[in-house]
Amino acid sequence: MSKTRSIFEEVSSEKPASDVSKGGSKGGLIDAGKTGARRAIAVWLMVLFALVALMILVGGMTRLTDSGLSITEWKPVTGAIPPLSEAVWSDEFAKYQATPEYQLQNKGMSLSEFKTIFWWEWGHRQLGRLVGLVWALGFFYFLLRRQIPKGWTGRLLLVGGLGGLQGAIGWWMVSSGLTGRMVDVASYRLATHLGLAFIILCVLIWYAWQLQRREMDLFQSRRNQEKPLVTLSTVMLALVFAQILLGALVAGIDAGRGYIDWPLMNGEFLPSESFDYVPFWTNFFENPALVQFNHRMLGYVVLLGSLYLWFSSRSSAIVATRRAALIALGMVVAQMVMGIVTVMHAAPVHLAIFHQVGAVIVIVSILNVRFSALYPKAQKLR
Repeated sequence: MSKTRSIFEEVSSEKPASDVSKGGSKGGLIDAGKTGARRAIAVWLMVLFALVALMILVGGMTRLTDSGLSITEWKPVTGAIPPLSEAVWSDEFAKYQATPEYQLQNKGMSLSEFKTIFWWEWGHRQLGRLVGLVWALGFFYFLLRRQIPKGWTGRLLLVGGLGGLQGAIGWWMVSSGLTGRMVDVASYRLATHLGLAFIILCVLIWYAWQLQRREMDLFQSRRNQEKPLVTLSTVMLALVFAQILLGALVAGIDAGRGYIDWPLMNGEFLPSESFDYVPFWTNFFENPALVQFNHRMLGYVVLLGSLYLWFSSRSSAIVATRRAALIALGMVVAQMVMGIVTVMHAAPVHLAIFHQVGAVIVIVSILNVRFSALYPKAQKLR
Protein backbone atom coordinates (compact mmCIF):
# COMPACT_ATOMS: atom_id res chain seq x y z
CA MET A 1 0.00 0.00 0.00
CA SER A 2 1.45 3.34 -1.06
CA LYS A 3 2.26 5.93 1.52
CA THR A 4 0.16 9.12 1.55
CA ARG A 5 2.32 12.17 0.71
CA SER A 6 1.80 15.72 1.90
CA ILE A 7 1.14 18.34 -0.72
CA PHE A 8 3.83 20.45 1.00
CA GLU A 9 6.48 17.72 0.72
CA GLU A 10 9.63 18.87 -1.10
CA VAL A 11 10.12 17.09 -4.42
CA SER A 12 13.60 15.78 -5.14
CA SER A 13 15.35 17.20 -8.22
CA GLU A 14 16.97 13.85 -8.97
CA LYS A 15 15.60 11.96 -11.97
CA PRO A 16 14.89 8.26 -11.75
CA ALA A 17 17.29 6.02 -13.61
CA SER A 18 14.42 4.90 -15.84
CA ASP A 19 14.10 8.45 -17.19
CA VAL A 20 17.74 8.50 -18.21
CA SER A 21 17.42 5.17 -19.97
CA LYS A 22 14.54 6.57 -21.99
CA GLY A 23 16.56 9.54 -23.10
CA GLY A 24 15.79 11.98 -20.29
CA SER A 25 19.34 13.30 -20.20
CA LYS A 26 19.70 13.13 -23.96
CA GLY A 27 17.15 15.71 -24.90
CA GLY A 28 14.10 13.51 -25.57
CA LEU A 29 13.16 10.41 -27.48
CA ILE A 30 14.21 11.86 -30.83
CA ASP A 31 17.82 12.18 -29.69
CA ALA A 32 17.76 8.89 -27.82
CA GLY A 33 18.86 6.94 -30.91
CA LYS A 34 22.38 6.47 -32.17
CA THR A 35 23.84 9.90 -33.01
CA GLY A 36 27.23 8.70 -34.31
CA ALA A 37 30.09 10.91 -35.45
CA ARG A 38 27.92 13.49 -37.18
CA ARG A 39 30.49 16.27 -37.46
CA ALA A 40 33.32 13.98 -38.54
CA ILE A 41 31.14 12.47 -41.28
CA ALA A 42 30.12 15.98 -42.35
CA VAL A 43 33.81 16.91 -42.75
CA TRP A 44 34.39 13.75 -44.80
CA LEU A 45 31.44 14.63 -47.06
CA MET A 46 32.77 18.17 -47.52
CA VAL A 47 36.12 16.71 -48.62
CA LEU A 48 34.23 14.61 -51.16
CA PHE A 49 32.31 17.72 -52.22
CA ALA A 50 35.58 19.58 -52.86
CA LEU A 51 36.95 16.66 -54.87
CA VAL A 52 33.80 16.41 -57.00
CA ALA A 53 33.85 20.18 -57.60
CA LEU A 54 37.50 19.86 -58.68
CA MET A 55 36.54 16.96 -60.93
CA ILE A 56 33.90 19.11 -62.61
CA LEU A 57 36.58 21.75 -63.20
CA VAL A 58 39.07 19.25 -64.64
CA GLY A 59 36.28 17.64 -66.69
CA GLY A 60 35.50 21.05 -68.15
CA MET A 61 39.15 21.55 -69.09
CA THR A 62 39.17 18.08 -70.62
CA ARG A 63 36.26 19.02 -72.86
CA LEU A 64 37.55 22.49 -73.73
CA THR A 65 40.97 21.13 -74.71
CA ASP A 66 39.42 18.27 -76.73
CA SER A 67 41.20 15.74 -74.52
CA GLY A 68 38.32 13.42 -73.66
CA LEU A 69 38.92 10.90 -76.43
CA SER A 70 42.68 10.58 -75.96
CA ILE A 71 42.30 7.42 -73.85
CA THR A 72 40.36 4.91 -75.90
CA GLU A 73 39.91 2.15 -73.31
CA TRP A 74 38.19 1.87 -69.95
CA LYS A 75 40.45 0.18 -67.42
CA PRO A 76 39.16 1.08 -63.94
CA VAL A 77 42.13 -0.50 -62.13
CA THR A 78 45.14 -0.87 -64.45
CA GLY A 79 44.32 2.42 -66.14
CA ALA A 80 45.60 4.21 -63.04
CA ILE A 81 49.14 3.51 -64.25
CA PRO A 82 50.16 5.99 -66.98
CA PRO A 83 52.50 5.10 -69.86
CA LEU A 84 56.00 4.59 -68.45
CA SER A 85 57.97 3.97 -71.64
CA GLU A 86 58.12 5.28 -75.17
CA ALA A 87 56.82 1.95 -76.45
CA VAL A 88 53.68 2.27 -74.32
CA TRP A 89 53.25 5.90 -75.38
CA SER A 90 53.49 4.87 -79.04
CA ASP A 91 50.88 2.15 -78.45
CA GLU A 92 48.45 4.62 -76.83
CA PHE A 93 49.02 7.10 -79.65
CA ALA A 94 48.36 4.43 -82.27
CA LYS A 95 45.00 3.66 -80.63
CA TYR A 96 44.10 7.34 -80.70
CA GLN A 97 45.15 7.63 -84.37
CA ALA A 98 42.46 5.07 -85.20
CA THR A 99 39.67 7.30 -83.81
CA PRO A 100 37.48 9.57 -85.94
CA GLU A 101 38.67 12.61 -83.97
CA TYR A 102 42.25 12.08 -85.09
CA GLN A 103 41.32 11.11 -88.65
CA LEU A 104 38.92 14.00 -89.24
CA GLN A 105 40.23 16.74 -86.98
CA ASN A 106 43.73 16.15 -85.62
CA LYS A 107 45.51 14.30 -88.41
CA GLY A 108 49.22 15.05 -88.23
CA MET A 109 49.25 15.62 -84.46
CA SER A 110 52.66 14.91 -82.94
CA LEU A 111 53.31 12.53 -80.07
CA SER A 112 54.19 15.43 -77.76
CA GLU A 113 50.87 17.11 -78.58
CA PHE A 114 49.08 13.86 -77.91
CA LYS A 115 50.76 13.59 -74.51
CA THR A 116 49.28 16.97 -73.52
CA ILE A 117 45.68 15.91 -74.12
CA PHE A 118 46.36 12.45 -72.70
CA TRP A 119 47.44 13.89 -69.36
CA TRP A 120 44.24 15.95 -69.07
CA GLU A 121 42.05 12.90 -69.57
CA TRP A 122 44.25 10.71 -67.37
CA GLY A 123 44.08 13.33 -64.61
CA HIS A 124 40.29 13.46 -64.90
CA ARG A 125 39.98 9.68 -64.58
CA GLN A 126 42.53 9.62 -61.75
CA LEU A 127 40.44 12.14 -59.83
CA GLY A 128 37.47 9.84 -60.28
CA ARG A 129 39.45 6.98 -58.75
CA LEU A 130 40.50 9.24 -55.87
CA VAL A 131 36.87 10.19 -55.19
CA GLY A 132 35.92 6.51 -55.09
CA LEU A 133 38.84 5.70 -52.78
CA VAL A 134 38.06 8.55 -50.37
CA TRP A 135 34.41 7.48 -50.26
CA ALA A 136 35.27 3.81 -49.61
CA LEU A 137 37.87 4.55 -46.92
CA GLY A 138 35.56 6.96 -45.11
CA PHE A 139 32.45 4.80 -45.36
CA PHE A 140 34.05 1.60 -44.10
CA TYR A 141 35.98 3.46 -41.40
CA PHE A 142 32.79 4.89 -39.90
CA LEU A 143 30.87 1.66 -40.54
CA LEU A 144 33.39 -0.60 -38.77
CA ARG A 145 33.62 1.81 -35.85
CA ARG A 146 29.81 1.88 -35.68
CA GLN A 147 29.82 5.67 -35.85
CA ILE A 148 27.28 6.12 -38.64
CA PRO A 149 24.16 7.81 -37.21
CA LYS A 150 20.91 5.87 -37.24
CA GLY A 151 19.25 6.03 -40.64
CA TRP A 152 22.35 7.29 -42.48
CA THR A 153 23.96 4.08 -43.74
CA GLY A 154 21.67 3.91 -46.77
CA ARG A 155 22.24 7.58 -47.60
CA LEU A 156 26.02 7.21 -47.51
CA LEU A 157 25.77 4.07 -49.66
CA LEU A 158 23.71 6.11 -52.12
CA VAL A 159 26.63 8.51 -52.49
CA GLY A 160 28.93 5.63 -53.38
CA GLY A 161 26.38 4.17 -55.77
CA LEU A 162 25.99 7.47 -57.59
CA GLY A 163 29.77 7.69 -57.91
CA GLY A 164 29.95 4.22 -59.47
CA LEU A 165 27.13 5.10 -61.85
CA GLN A 166 28.97 8.27 -62.82
CA GLY A 167 32.03 6.27 -63.82
CA ALA A 168 29.92 4.00 -66.05
CA ILE A 169 28.18 7.00 -67.65
CA GLY A 170 31.58 8.60 -68.22
CA TRP A 171 32.68 5.64 -70.34
CA TRP A 172 29.28 5.56 -72.08
CA MET A 173 29.92 9.18 -73.01
CA VAL A 174 33.50 8.62 -74.22
CA SER A 175 32.53 5.56 -76.28
CA SER A 176 30.15 7.70 -78.35
CA GLY A 177 33.12 9.52 -79.88
CA LEU A 178 35.24 6.48 -80.73
CA THR A 179 33.23 5.17 -83.69
CA GLY A 180 31.45 6.50 -86.76
CA ARG A 181 32.18 10.06 -87.86
CA MET A 182 31.93 11.74 -84.45
CA VAL A 183 34.88 13.99 -83.65
CA ASP A 184 33.51 14.71 -80.17
CA VAL A 185 31.42 12.83 -77.64
CA ALA A 186 27.64 12.96 -78.08
CA SER A 187 26.41 16.20 -76.54
CA TYR A 188 23.40 14.62 -74.81
CA ARG A 189 25.70 12.05 -73.18
CA LEU A 190 27.97 14.87 -72.05
CA ALA A 191 24.94 16.62 -70.54
CA THR A 192 23.96 13.41 -68.72
CA HIS A 193 27.48 13.03 -67.34
CA LEU A 194 27.68 16.64 -66.16
CA GLY A 195 24.14 16.59 -64.80
CA LEU A 196 24.86 13.57 -62.60
CA ALA A 197 28.04 15.25 -61.35
CA PHE A 198 25.98 18.22 -60.16
CA ILE A 199 23.42 15.91 -58.54
CA ILE A 200 26.23 14.20 -56.60
CA LEU A 201 27.63 17.60 -55.64
CA CYS A 202 24.26 18.77 -54.28
CA VAL A 203 23.62 15.50 -52.41
CA LEU A 204 27.03 15.73 -50.72
CA ILE A 205 26.68 19.28 -49.46
CA TRP A 206 23.04 18.79 -48.43
CA TYR A 207 23.96 15.76 -46.34
CA ALA A 208 26.93 17.64 -44.85
CA TRP A 209 24.70 20.56 -43.85
CA GLN A 210 22.23 18.19 -42.22
CA LEU A 211 24.94 16.38 -40.28
CA GLN A 212 26.30 19.67 -38.95
CA ARG A 213 23.05 20.05 -37.01
CA ARG A 214 21.61 17.78 -34.34
CA GLU A 215 18.69 15.61 -35.41
CA MET A 216 16.53 17.26 -32.76
CA ASP A 217 17.43 20.71 -34.09
CA LEU A 218 16.49 19.68 -37.63
CA PHE A 219 13.19 18.25 -36.43
CA GLN A 220 12.26 21.37 -34.49
CA SER A 221 13.38 23.83 -37.17
CA ARG A 222 11.51 21.99 -39.92
CA ARG A 223 8.26 22.66 -38.06
CA ASN A 224 9.01 26.36 -38.61
CA GLN A 225 9.91 26.02 -42.29
CA GLU A 226 8.97 28.82 -44.65
CA LYS A 227 7.01 26.79 -47.18
CA PRO A 228 6.62 29.45 -49.90
CA LEU A 229 10.39 29.99 -49.98
CA VAL A 230 11.03 26.24 -49.93
CA THR A 231 8.77 25.86 -52.98
CA LEU A 232 10.32 28.83 -54.80
CA SER A 233 13.87 27.68 -54.15
CA THR A 234 12.97 24.17 -55.33
CA VAL A 235 11.65 25.59 -58.60
CA MET A 236 14.82 27.67 -58.93
CA LEU A 237 16.96 24.58 -58.38
CA ALA A 238 15.15 22.85 -61.24
CA LEU A 239 15.65 25.87 -63.51
CA VAL A 240 19.35 26.19 -62.68
CA PHE A 241 19.86 22.45 -63.21
CA ALA A 242 18.15 22.67 -66.62
CA GLN A 243 20.39 25.64 -67.47
CA ILE A 244 23.47 23.60 -66.56
CA LEU A 245 22.30 20.80 -68.88
CA LEU A 246 21.81 23.33 -71.68
CA GLY A 247 25.29 24.67 -70.96
CA ALA A 248 26.65 21.15 -71.42
CA LEU A 249 24.92 20.95 -74.79
CA VAL A 250 26.48 24.29 -75.75
CA ALA A 251 29.94 23.03 -74.76
CA GLY A 252 29.38 19.65 -76.41
CA ILE A 253 28.89 21.13 -79.89
CA ASP A 254 31.00 24.30 -79.40
CA ALA A 255 27.86 26.39 -79.83
CA GLY A 256 29.37 29.18 -77.72
CA ARG A 257 31.86 30.03 -80.46
CA GLY A 258 29.47 30.56 -83.35
CA TYR A 259 27.30 33.48 -82.24
CA ILE A 260 29.41 36.06 -80.49
CA ASP A 261 27.19 39.15 -80.45
CA TRP A 262 24.75 40.09 -77.67
CA PRO A 263 21.85 40.60 -77.07
CA LEU A 264 21.18 39.47 -80.67
CA MET A 265 22.63 36.42 -82.40
CA ASN A 266 24.26 37.32 -85.73
CA GLY A 267 21.96 40.33 -85.80
CA GLU A 268 18.79 38.29 -85.21
CA PHE A 269 16.76 37.54 -82.09
CA LEU A 270 16.25 33.92 -83.15
CA PRO A 271 18.76 32.85 -85.83
CA SER A 272 16.98 31.92 -89.06
CA GLU A 273 18.86 28.59 -89.23
CA SER A 274 17.60 27.44 -85.82
CA PHE A 275 15.37 24.68 -87.23
CA ASP A 276 17.35 23.58 -90.29
CA TYR A 277 18.31 20.14 -88.99
CA VAL A 278 16.36 17.00 -89.89
CA PRO A 279 14.76 15.29 -88.06
CA PHE A 280 13.24 18.28 -86.27
CA TRP A 281 13.99 17.18 -82.71
CA THR A 282 17.75 17.09 -83.34
CA ASN A 283 17.76 20.89 -83.55
CA PHE A 284 17.30 21.06 -79.76
CA PHE A 285 20.46 19.01 -79.17
CA GLU A 286 22.72 19.50 -82.18
CA ASN A 287 21.88 22.81 -83.88
CA PRO A 288 24.34 25.42 -82.47
CA ALA A 289 21.93 28.27 -83.20
CA LEU A 290 18.96 26.82 -81.30
CA VAL A 291 21.06 25.32 -78.49
CA GLN A 292 22.71 28.64 -77.70
CA PHE A 293 19.40 30.51 -78.09
CA ASN A 294 17.73 28.20 -75.56
CA HIS A 295 20.66 28.62 -73.16
CA ARG A 296 20.34 32.40 -73.38
CA MET A 297 16.58 32.44 -72.93
CA LEU A 298 16.64 30.15 -69.91
CA GLY A 299 19.36 32.35 -68.46
CA TYR A 300 16.93 35.29 -68.50
CA VAL A 301 14.30 33.13 -66.82
CA VAL A 302 16.78 32.14 -64.09
CA LEU A 303 17.62 35.82 -63.53
CA LEU A 304 13.95 36.78 -63.18
CA GLY A 305 13.35 33.80 -60.91
CA SER A 306 16.24 34.71 -58.63
CA LEU A 307 14.96 38.29 -58.44
CA TYR A 308 11.54 37.03 -57.41
CA LEU A 309 13.10 34.65 -54.88
CA TRP A 310 15.09 37.50 -53.33
CA PHE A 311 12.06 39.80 -53.28
CA SER A 312 9.96 37.08 -51.62
CA SER A 313 12.68 36.43 -49.03
CA ARG A 314 12.51 40.00 -47.79
CA SER A 315 9.41 39.12 -45.76
CA SER A 316 11.26 36.31 -43.98
CA ALA A 317 11.90 36.79 -40.26
CA ILE A 318 15.12 34.76 -40.56
CA VAL A 319 18.19 36.88 -41.27
CA ALA A 320 20.17 33.90 -42.63
CA THR A 321 17.44 33.15 -45.18
CA ARG A 322 17.30 36.75 -46.41
CA ARG A 323 21.09 36.84 -46.67
CA ALA A 324 21.18 33.52 -48.54
CA ALA A 325 18.64 34.78 -51.12
CA LEU A 326 20.63 37.99 -51.63
CA ILE A 327 23.85 36.04 -52.14
CA ALA A 328 22.09 33.72 -54.61
CA LEU A 329 20.84 36.72 -56.61
CA GLY A 330 24.35 38.18 -56.68
CA MET A 331 25.81 34.90 -57.90
CA VAL A 332 23.20 34.58 -60.66
CA VAL A 333 23.89 38.13 -61.87
CA ALA A 334 27.66 37.53 -61.83
CA GLN A 335 27.21 34.24 -63.70
CA MET A 336 25.06 35.88 -66.35
CA VAL A 337 27.63 38.65 -66.89
CA MET A 338 30.37 36.02 -67.13
CA GLY A 339 28.30 34.10 -69.68
CA ILE A 340 27.86 37.20 -71.85
CA VAL A 341 31.56 38.03 -71.67
CA THR A 342 32.47 34.43 -72.49
CA VAL A 343 30.28 34.21 -75.58
CA MET A 344 31.34 37.65 -76.85
CA HIS A 345 34.95 36.47 -76.75
CA ALA A 346 34.11 33.22 -78.59
CA ALA A 347 34.39 31.09 -75.43
CA PRO A 348 38.16 30.99 -74.81
CA VAL A 349 39.24 28.26 -72.41
CA HIS A 350 39.99 30.50 -69.41
CA LEU A 351 36.63 32.31 -69.57
CA ALA A 352 34.63 29.17 -70.30
CA ILE A 353 36.09 27.35 -67.30
CA PHE A 354 35.33 30.31 -65.01
CA HIS A 355 31.77 30.19 -66.31
CA GLN A 356 31.56 26.51 -65.37
CA VAL A 357 32.92 27.21 -61.89
CA GLY A 358 30.23 29.89 -61.61
CA ALA A 359 27.59 27.24 -62.27
CA VAL A 360 28.81 25.30 -59.22
CA ILE A 361 28.60 28.41 -57.04
CA VAL A 362 25.13 29.35 -58.32
CA ILE A 363 23.52 25.95 -57.71
CA VAL A 364 25.06 25.71 -54.23
CA SER A 365 23.85 29.21 -53.37
CA ILE A 366 20.29 28.35 -54.45
CA LEU A 367 20.49 25.10 -52.50
CA ASN A 368 21.56 27.14 -49.47
CA VAL A 369 18.40 29.24 -49.75
CA ARG A 370 16.30 26.09 -49.76
CA PHE A 371 18.14 24.65 -46.75
CA SER A 372 17.80 27.92 -44.82
CA ALA A 373 14.07 28.08 -45.54
CA LEU A 374 13.48 24.39 -44.80
CA TYR A 375 15.56 24.30 -41.61
CA PRO A 376 15.55 27.89 -40.27
CA LYS A 377 17.99 28.42 -37.42
CA ALA A 378 16.83 29.88 -34.13
CA GLN A 379 17.96 33.46 -33.79
CA LYS A 380 17.95 36.19 -31.18
CA LEU A 381 15.10 38.67 -31.23
CA ARG A 382 17.46 41.62 -31.59
